[in-house]
Amino acid sequence: HVQLVESGGGSVQAGGSLTLSCAASGYDMYDAYCMGWFRQVPGKEREWVVLIDALGTASFTDSVQGRFSVSRDNAGKILYLKMNILEPEDTATYYCARDRRRVGYCSGTEAASFDLWGQGTQVTVS
Repeated sequence: HVQLVESGGGSVQAGGSLTLSCAASGYDMYDAYCMGWFRQVPGKEREWVVLIDALGTASFTDSVQGRFSVSRDNAGKILYLKMNILEPEDTATYYCARDRRRVGYCSGTEAASFDLWGQGTQVTVS
């Protein structure tokens, strides 16, 4: 069964930290895919947070640059998102996703560039 499963969400005070995990299963060549973290709040479009390509090169959206970090464990097929200095504006449901193209680099920052999604994990910052 091909799937992504996120974990690690929760409630935290502003200035705090959380680490999200995304476990992939059911498909091969995990290390050949760009992976991404997105987030969404009710009434708004899903927005990209960070993308990480097959070489481990990451691109962050401006609002999280310097506060968030990303890493991938290719052997364990796990993607991580370390979130520091959290702000109320970071409150959202966070999703991990797999690029629809197995080409190593990231196809784009749009949600449409990704074809496999996790169920999401809620992050609330107060």
